[in-house]
Amino acid sequence: MSLVASEPTIAAIATPPGPGGIGIIRVSGRRALPILRQLFQPRRPQSGPASHKLTYGWLHHPETGAPIDEVLAVYMRSPHTYTREDVVEIHCHSSYLVLQQILAAVLAAGARLAEPGEFTKRAFLNGRIDLTRAEAVLELLEARTEQGLALAVGQLQGGLQERVEPIRQTLVELRAILEVAIDFPEEEGEIIDPASLRRQLAERTEAPLRELIGSSERGRIFREGVSVVILGRPNVGKSSLLNSLLREERAIVTAVPGTTRDTIEEILDIKGIPVRIVDTAGIREASEAVEEIGIQRARQKVAAADLVLLLLDGSEPPGEADAPLLASIGDRPAVIVVNKTDIAAEAHLAAYREAYADRGPVMISARTGEGLPALEEAIHAAVVGESLPGDPVHACVPNLRHQAALRKTLAAVRTVMAGLDSGLPPDLLAIELQGGLDHLGDIVGETTTEDVLAAIFERFCIGK
Repeated sequence: MSLVASEPTIAAIATPPGPGGIGIIRVSGRRALPILRQLFQPRRPQSGPASHKLTYGWLHHPETGAPIDEVLAVYMRSPHTYTREDVVEIHCHSSYLVLQQILAAVLAAGARLAEPGEFTKRAFLNGRIDLTRAEAVLELLEARTEQGLALAVGQLQGGLQERVEPIRQTLVELRAILEVAIDFPEEEGEIIDPASLRRQLAERTEAPLRELIGSSERGRIFREGVSVVILGRPNVGKSSLLNSLLREERAIVTAVPGTTRDTIEEILDIKGIPVRIVDTAGIREASEAVEEIGIQRARQKVAAADLVLLLLDGSEPPGEADAPLLASIGDRPAVIVVNKTDIAAEAHLAAYREAYADRGPVMISARTGEGLPALEEAIHAAVVGESLPGDPVHACVPNLRHQAALRKTLAAVRTVMAGLDSGLPPDLLAIELQGGLDHLGDIVGETTTEDVLAAIFERFCIGK
């Protein structure tokens, strides 16, 4: 699909706000070059700007002719551009006022302000990228760890589309067989071999669909991260552990029980996973109202956590005081962590290993950093589980929208497989197969509705 020639020319500031070396105004559309010619005066007169080459000069206001800034301008002729339209970029000083004045001049010359994600949306509508690659652009911008970045790059290179295409081709081929059987009903028995069709569906569509769906949750973890709550009694070292994991003094640490009255949250990278680590108030019978509020918030955070770190005091032997905390976790994923190994008696540590042998307690000293690498390994194993199929850095990891479409496709495939077993007529089987094809088309954008497209691209920043 492609945009019609009457689509307006759009413009926006393409660089983030704040001081920097360069600011960029991006313009896309059929009037991009006329607008540049109207505003830009190159230092050396020329017949016209060469495509994909920077030109030095001054930018002037279209109405007053007053100079705005000394710039480098580049014109990029379609279709060899990000949007497959004519594109102009004006590289100027990054002052907020300069950028705003240049953008205002471009708009006065005939462009309109771009909507969020509109440049990438035009790249999709003009056929330069499919919808999975367009979504990968957003994931690239939002990546918070190297692993998340690598997954976004893999999708931007077409990783998901490459995995979906063989499934789609199989469904197309099988639907063609069913269509022939529909056109020649007297020869249906010779055209359709139910056992063969079922085997192809099982091997070439059902199995890869299940694999893709299975990788979705782990992909979500690398994209969005997880919430990890540190839970424990007062003075077991929760704030010290937070500071050690962050490698900075983020939380106040004192010997006075109940110092932490509210939750403290920070983001850190643990083996490629964005982890929102939450320090909570020590759980005990509160002595005052403020501490009680903190304890209630701690319990709420535990209820919503992806993983709980139950921190125990290794300087004391295991006792009944921690039993209520262990019970409060319920069936939530948890890692038992025994702190203060630098001052703990070996007999106490041995007792903890025996008491929590089924949970494999991690022994650490939040004060010295001893055992922290093992704790990070334990957190990673608890939230990721099995590694991603293939190379985890370049694995294909569908997002929630993709996952929903894949599940609908899988349901359609299984309906067809059951229909083949029960002798369902080819016209009904063909309808189900077409439904699966339509759901796969939603992933790459072939059959995606306008409201879904709008919901995807409105999450982008303006200028991208």
